[in-house]
Order: sequence, then C-alpha cells, then structure tokens
Amino acid sequence: MEIDFDRVSRYEPSTATGGQPASVLVPVVDTEPSLVFTKRAEELPDHPGQMSFPGGRREPGDRSRLVTACREADEEIGLAADEVAVAGRLDDIRTVTDFTVRPYVVRVPDREYEPTSPEVAAVAVLPVSALTDPGNYTVETRDDRRIEYFRVDGYTVWGATARILARFLVLATDWERERAQRE
Repeated sequence: MEIDFDRVSRYEPSTATGGQPASVLVPVVDTEPSLVFTKRAEELPDHPGQMSFPGGRREPGDRSRLVTACREADEEIGLAADEVAVAGRLDDIRTVTDFTVRPYVVRVPDREYEPTSPEVAAVAVLPVSALTDPGNYTVETRDDRRIEYFRVDGYTVWGATARILARFLVLATDWERERAQRE
C-alpha cells in the first residue's frame, strides 16, 4: 500500500478552538508503510491503556504546536525532532476530555522504537495494509456518537486516535470508510 504524501502536504486542515491545546505526530515508516503508536500506561489518569499517537499537552515553553508534538514524541519513544520530516497536517479534533488535538503527519526512520517514559507501556508499529483491511475495522454508535475501531496484532485503536487514523487513511491511501464498513 502506497502513502500519498503529496495529498497530505496539499491538504488544507481545519483548525479548532477551545479546549486544552495538544499535538500528536502521526509517524509513518516508509519502508513497508507502517504507523508508530504508543500504548498508554494503565496507571495514567487520562485514557489509561489506550492506543495513541506520540504527543501530548502543550507546555508554556513550547514555541509551536509542532514543537509540542516533537517534544512529547522524544520524551515518550525517543524520537528526536531531527529524525522527523513533516509531510503535512490533519484537521484539529476535539476530544471528550476537552483537548483540541493537532495531528502532524511525519516520516520517521525505520528503526526500533521503545518506551522512554513511564507514561508509555508499549510501542506498536502497525502496517498500513493491516489498518486498511476491512476485516480489522468496525464502527459502533453510542449515545449518538460514531466510534471507530481498528484491531490489528492484538491492539485496538479507537476514540480520538481512531478518528485521526481514519482521516489519515482516507487522505493518504485508497481506503474508504464506507466501503470498509460494508465489507
């Protein structure tokens, strides 16, 4: 499966306001296109045990939202800012926990990634081909909200991370939500 980085770089993302500002990286390993996720530690007060993209809350000293995402990725999985090549940005999303998350699509090296913070229980590098497999995707409706799930290699990506992931897959691949839902 090919990643269309040109479509990502040309995309005009929407910006959301309000909530606590946060940023994440959507790290793409090019070789066999894969995405790097973190599994949050069970002891965390927000989203314990959930899959997420590297990133987090903006700190007062962060010069930009991209700096926030890179600082957090370095703290969480040892991904240094000079290893990151920004391909573009996706739409800001609001979370049920009152964060406004800004996702940056980045190219990263094909190397081992390990947790470098007690906030991270594990790092998972999941192939885009598996994430776009209709058999690994389901949707539920709860309280009038659409909740997407991607289940790959024993990991379940859902919530805000699944919304970001789905937006990325629609933009950067030939994956279609509606077709995946029907299959």
